Amino acid sequence: MPYGRRAVLRLAAALGATATLGYLAVDRFGEPERPAGAAPAPQGPPGAGPGAAPAAGPQGARAARLRPSSYRLQPMTAYAPPAFRRAVPPVRQRPFLSMSGVGRSMVLSFDDGPDPRYTPAILETLRRYECRAMFFVCGEMAVENPDLLREMAADGHVVGNHSWSHPLIPKLRPSRIRDELGSTSEVVERTLGAAPLWYRAPYGAWNRHSFEIGAELGMEPLAWTVDTLDWKEPGTGTIVRRVLDGAAPGAVVLSHDAGGDRSQSVAALRRYLPELLDAGYHITVPRR
Repeated sequence: MPYGRRAVLRLAAALGATATLGYLAVDRFGEPERPAGAAPAPQGPPGAGPGAAPAAGPQGARAARLRPSSYRLQPMTAYAPPAFRRAVPPVRQRPFLSMSGVGRSMVLSFDDGPDPRYTPAILETLRRYECRAMFFVCGEMAVENPDLLREMAADGHVVGNHSWSHPLIPKLRPSRIRDELGSTSEVVERTLGAAPLWYRAPYGAWNRHSFEIGAELGMEPLAWTVDTLDWKEPGTGTIVRRVLDGAAPGAVVLSHDAGGDRSQSVAALRRYLPELLDAGYHITVPRR
C-alpha cells in the first residue's frame, strides 16, 4: 500500500479512538461525585440528567436517549411524596365546650392521671362496655406510668395534654407555659409515637398565651359541659346524678382518675355508663 494511503488510514483510526474515549469519559464523569451522606441532586423526568431537564431540539432528545437511566436504580421511595404533616390549628380565643353535630353522642373525659390505683379500673369499665374516652394526662404522672399510656392508646382512647405539674396557667410566664405543655407532649409522643392533639388547662384557667402555645404545639383546647366535681369526693350517688342530669347531645363530662382518692369516680362510672347507653347515648371521642 502506498505510504500516503497508510498514513491517512492511521490518522482516521486514531481520530476514531480519540472520539470514542472522549464520549466514554463524558458519560462516566458527567455527574459529579457526591460526598458521603450528601443529598442526591434533584431528579428530572425519567431519562433526563440529574437536576436538569433535557435540552430542546433533536440534539437534546438524542442526549436524553444516550444518557444512562440512573433513575431506574433509585429506590421507589425517592419519588414518594413528603410525609403528611397535620396543619397547625388556629389560635382560639376560648376552648371548645362541647361537640356539635354528633347526634346523641357524649364524651367522657378524665383528668390528672394516669394513676395506677384508679386508671386501670376506669379502663376496665370502658373496655367492658366497648366505649372510648379522653384522658388528659399530666406529664409528671405520664412519665412514671408509660404502660398505662400505651393501654389507653391500645384501647382507642384519646390521650390529651393537661400540663406537666398542674399549675395555674395564667400565673406563669410564657416560657414556663411552653415548658409545661411542651414537656408533656414530648412524653406522650415518645411513648405513643404521636403527640397529643388536644389539651386542657388545669382548673379550666386559660389565657392568650396558652391558646397560642397550644396551637403552636398542634393542639386544640377542650373544656367541658358537665363538671362532676368528683375531686371534692361528694359521694358516688352525687357524681352519678350530676352526669345523668347533665347528659345531652354533644356534652363533655369532666371526671378525674388521679389527684386524690378517686374510688368514688371509679364506682360512679360503673353505674352511670350503662345508664347512658340504655338511654340511647353513644359514648365517643372527638375527631381531628
